[in-house]
Amino acid sequence: MPQPASAFGHEPGQRPHLVLEPAVEAGRMAAVRRYNILDTPPDGAFDRVAAMAARLFDVPVATVTIVDEDRIWFKAAHGLEGVSEIGRDPGLCGSAVLRDEALVIPDTLLDDVACDNPLVTGPMGVRFYAAAPITTSDGHRLGTVNILDTTPRAITEKDTATLADLAAIVMDEMELRLTALKTLRYEQQQRQDEREARERAEKDKAAIASFASTLQRTLLPPALPTVPGLELACHYHTASVYDVGGDFYDIFPLDSGRWAFFLGDVCGKGAEAATVTSLARYTLRAAAQLTPDPVAVLQALNSALLADVWAGSRFCTAVFGLLTPTHDKGFTVTVATGGHPPAYHLSPADGDGPVVVEAVQPKGGMLIGALPEAHFAATTLNLQPGEGLLLYTDGLSEARTPEGTMLGEEGITQFLARRTGPVSAGTLVKDAVAVLEPLADGAGDDVALLALSIPTFEAAGKGAAATAHTTAAPESNGEER
Repeated sequence: MPQPASAFGHEPGQRPHLVLEPAVEAGRMAAVRRYNILDTPPDGAFDRVAAMAARLFDVPVATVTIVDEDRIWFKAAHGLEGVSEIGRDPGLCGSAVLRDEALVIPDTLLDDVACDNPLVTGPMGVRFYAAAPITTSDGHRLGTVNILDTTPRAITEKDTATLADLAAIVMDEMELRLTALKTLRYEQQQRQDEREARERAEKDKAAIASFASTLQRTLLPPALPTVPGLELACHYHTASVYDVGGDFYDIFPLDSGRWAFFLGDVCGKGAEAATVTSLARYTLRAAAQLTPDPVAVLQALNSALLADVWAGSRFCTAVFGLLTPTHDKGFTVTVATGGHPPAYHLSPADGDGPVVVEAVQPKGGMLIGALPEAHFAATTLNLQPGEGLLLYTDGLSEARTPEGTMLGEEGITQFLARRTGPVSAGTLVKDAVAVLEPLADGAGDDVALLALSIPTFEAAGKGAAATAHTTAAPESNGEER
């Protein structure tokens, strides 16, 4: 049977205790907030429950309410226009949420508490009220499903059970809604996490690229020197902005007007390769000050790489040369190699024909840093006005054309042989870069270029400039710096 209006556990004639214990109320409000239902827009599912309750019980007003700390908020209301909330006054919803079972008040004027409720004393004049609590699985009563009438009436126990079923339907709908909210929040958090991860990755990539670029610059001369009677040009293309390459080059003065130059390639990439590159550059510079023999310089580098524990099993290839000025405005060039691709000597042909391209590769030059007894070889050539010398690392010869074939030494030779007239180092490097750029996707390794040329007497009068530039891999859009 439905509970009478005075069933609050109090003696007749006394007002019941109409508040929950503070800890219980705190838990109930935490549950209300968990479902995030307060002040949400109308929802068809809850509206249908209110309409169904009004129809099943033939009452003018039915509501679905959530009890907040100091108010009763209507999630759905049938027959109650223009009212979204009322105060949490005792007697009706405020009392119904205090109990586990349905509250039925056949005549509100005869109830000790309900008789003072504004819905009873106000314009609505509610005389009948029944409510079933909306209860969570862990026992928290969030609100009520209510039916109201302006005339006293009674309902059966079956009716009360039906009202409780409607409250259970509301609870089920709230659970579904909470699950959907959790799923949405999870997906939003996932997207947020992914976005933040991408942003962190981009920042990390930028930091790595910046670090690699800075370290790479420390392994190359900041600028080419001015060598009297010579035009110099160089180029460095990085295959990846995120890895430090092992290609290196330099040109520096010795005594008696002589100059030394070198270009090399350490196997591998990254910090270890950078360590070996730094060791190679400084060893070559130091050894060149102690001996006039290019082969002895490479032998000193071989010993240094084998002795240095940080070098590990790293080895390198290199070309080392000495430039000695001659009385006819030329240079005697002594070139020693250690496992490196050939350099190319370019000489103007008689008449208007293409330049003569000659590979400079002494036989027997072995890898540097691989074996203690490694053998290195040298050769000597004369560089005259109008002639040039091109050195490069194997990233150029191993670059693949759009058809998938390697450029190779044959392709480099054909490229060099297309020019006519006196050789200019700056033009030679510029043209080589023009050949390399279309192959950027096929350049899987760094490319270093170093060119030397002697201007003709006419050009020498205009002065010869040293030029240098570096291009980055496709990741940085190939910008020059």
